[in-house]
Amino acid sequence: MRFASSRLDPVEPSASAWVSQAAKAAKARGEDVIDLGLGEPDFDTPAHIVEAAHEAALRGETRYPPTNGTAEMRQAVVDKLKRENALDYALDEVIVSNGAKQVLFNAMMATLEPGDEVLMCAPYFGQYKDIVLILGGTVVALTCPAENGFCLTPAQLEAAITPKTRWIMLNLPSNPAGAVYSDADLRALGEVLDRHPEVLILSDEIYEHILFDGRKFLSFATANPQLKQRILTVNGVSKAYAMTGWRIGYGAGPTPLITAMTKVQSQICSGACSVAQAAAASALNGPQESVRAFCQAFQDRRDLVVARIAQIDGLTLAPPGGAFYGLIGCADLIGAEAPNGETLKDDAEITAYILKDAGIAAVPGSAYELSPFFRISTAASLEVLGQAMDRLAASIAKLKRKT
Repeated sequence: MRFASSRLDPVEPSASAWVSQAAKAAKARGEDVIDLGLGEPDFDTPAHIVEAAHEAALRGETRYPPTNGTAEMRQAVVDKLKRENALDYALDEVIVSNGAKQVLFNAMMATLEPGDEVLMCAPYFGQYKDIVLILGGTVVALTCPAENGFCLTPAQLEAAITPKTRWIMLNLPSNPAGAVYSDADLRALGEVLDRHPEVLILSDEIYEHILFDGRKFLSFATANPQLKQRILTVNGVSKAYAMTGWRIGYGAGPTPLITAMTKVQSQICSGACSVAQAAAASALNGPQESVRAFCQAFQDRRDLVVARIAQIDGLTLAPPGGAFYGLIGCADLIGAEAPNGETLKDDAEITAYILKDAGIAAVPGSAYELSPFFRISTAASLEVLGQAMDRLAASIAKLKRKT
């Protein structure tokens, strides 16, 4: 008897979640494992946000919320986008969902027809692909190599657009590479898209507030106001405010698209948790000191990892411009021999070796459509990251590399 629909056949479990589960299983067996697989801030949610949720619950805000989000939360999004991004949206141009991932799913389900093409910048967040595939779309991966800063070029974008292209999905800054586009780069991509009015644009800006070295964020819609009626800006509170478990994301875009997405959401979940929305509104409206403190901590951690990787022969890592990951190049280790005599043939085998020998959980680059790399999350303390780098250096030193 078949229980799973055939539409699930091309969908793989989340690589980062699988790695994290493998790490937890190893820990349960008594093994000493450092889990750098899952992208989750290690900070507690700021106290004023937790208190806002408590107060909302005491006020009785515990019933079904509006499907597209509470008026308070949608207004907080409108105010945030105006204040921080110079973008004007009305309440009916905003949807609040159970995390940014549901915003992505709603958008694709509301718009994709079988065979519609969705352009993605590889390396990309693995669930982008899975969402498109499960809904019958076609993924078109555009390879963005390290020498280009893992960024898409206007020429690549122009060449990839076909009559079947429905969406281009951008991630600013990006997971897994921490890639950051210059203002000029964003406008150059916008100029290409301006010539193709049938293409919709999804700009996932969940890592907006995690930028390093004094960089200033520019939303894709701000950079390209002429495209605003084709752009869905996606964001949330998980990363910037250490609220991953609260599950609140939001999208802002043209009313017809938001209306269609709301129709989808009404059949899936009837809206996001009312108490969590109160907390998220407090996050957006309240003091932002914690956001800046978190960002500085992530930059310090980035600096430590970049410096330590530079000392490990066989690995490469240019300083990521944002987010909290390191996409580490391991091309020089392909074909190396492990102490047990096995040859490491690809980045998946390298991460398996690192987990077994060094007790470090990392995600192979193949999960993000770019090899040979592996991704680590730098959302861990300096002490933990330092220990992980010590283990990694010792483990890599055991390999016999081709001469």
